[in-house]
Amino acid sequence: MAIFLTGATGYIGAHVAANLLERHDSTLNLLVRGRDPQDAAVRLWNALQLHMPFAKFYEYLQTKIRIFGGDLTDARFGLDPDSYDRLVHTTDSVIHCAASLNRKSEKSCLNVNLRGTLEVVQLARRAHYYHGLQRFSNVSTVAVAGKRSHEIVTEDRSIEWERSDYDPYARTKKFCEHMVRELLPDVPLTIFRPSIVLGDSRYPETTQFDMVRSFVFLAGLPVLPFRPEDKIDIVNVDFVADAIATLHMKANPLHDTYHLSSGNDSQSFRELTTALAAAQSKRGPMFMPILEGPFISMVNMLSNRKGAIGHGAALMKVFLPYLMWNTVFDNTRVTTEMGRKPAPFSQYSFPLLKFSREHDFSYPYQPWPEGAGGAAA
Repeated sequence: MAIFLTGATGYIGAHVAANLLERHDSTLNLLVRGRDPQDAAVRLWNALQLHMPFAKFYEYLQTKIRIFGGDLTDARFGLDPDSYDRLVHTTDSVIHCAASLNRKSEKSCLNVNLRGTLEVVQLARRAHYYHGLQRFSNVSTVAVAGKRSHEIVTEDRSIEWERSDYDPYARTKKFCEHMVRELLPDVPLTIFRPSIVLGDSRYPETTQFDMVRSFVFLAGLPVLPFRPEDKIDIVNVDFVADAIATLHMKANPLHDTYHLSSGNDSQSFRELTTALAAAQSKRGPMFMPILEGPFISMVNMLSNRKGAIGHGAALMKVFLPYLMWNTVFDNTRVTTEMGRKPAPFSQYSFPLLKFSREHDFSYPYQPWPEGAGGAAA
């Protein structure tokens, strides 16, 4: 029997997969898109090479990983009847990590987040009917809390249906939580809500660059349009993945919903910029909150341009509200149960910035080794 994990080729999903394989000795059923089995295996290798050498990956591919080549948004994932039946009968728990993070596209979020989650729920219902499902873990987001300002939000007070949402991503993820609870009433559920996931505290390498680009851009400005004492809730991905894997594998977690965040320990803009400036032997930026309006207008204008400037401004436009809401998400539940806290962003922000700049916001992927053989059937 195995854990059915979606989103294993994504940033958080790959960290979760590596954690489950190396720390929990789990067997995984992975849904991976690809033109053929080998192409799917290569995509998975690209996602997991940040975490392990090829020899270890290939060993897992032969012994601990079953790749199901399909698409989250297709009926029964586009699998043939025998493959889908095998997936149903070999799955004893589910971790649903896959999602569209396209905060500008209502179409993408509806298609992937809603239709895709419904397909995963249907798989879970069938598996539960045949042999029982040990747990269904849904990876959501703190963004389900909607538009907030100057607040500390607890898990039980996050979702208020009358509150407006920032974007289609938050809106669809909020409904995904509702759908999972309504359609799997007799399955043990765990909801995980990460905050801004940025970097790994153990090493500077990353394969996630959209949010990093915005961070690097802001780090290079001499003047920032923020209130210096406002807090920004950033959490390291290794803490997030460890919490998801550990609590999913736990027989009886204490709660059904967890904020995977920095909570009250979230650092202020002043703390972050001071640490970053010290690491570079530079002077920190000035803070001028009065420029918030003009800065937003400039970002909106530049986001309509083509090229690198337009792309960077479009990314900044998407993430800007999350930088300015001065809201943190209480993480007492997860830190108490895990017995530790996330790493402060200031401890690993400069190595992340340095790696991203030096590699021009790309990861130096290693190709599939020649003579290594193909993917397992």
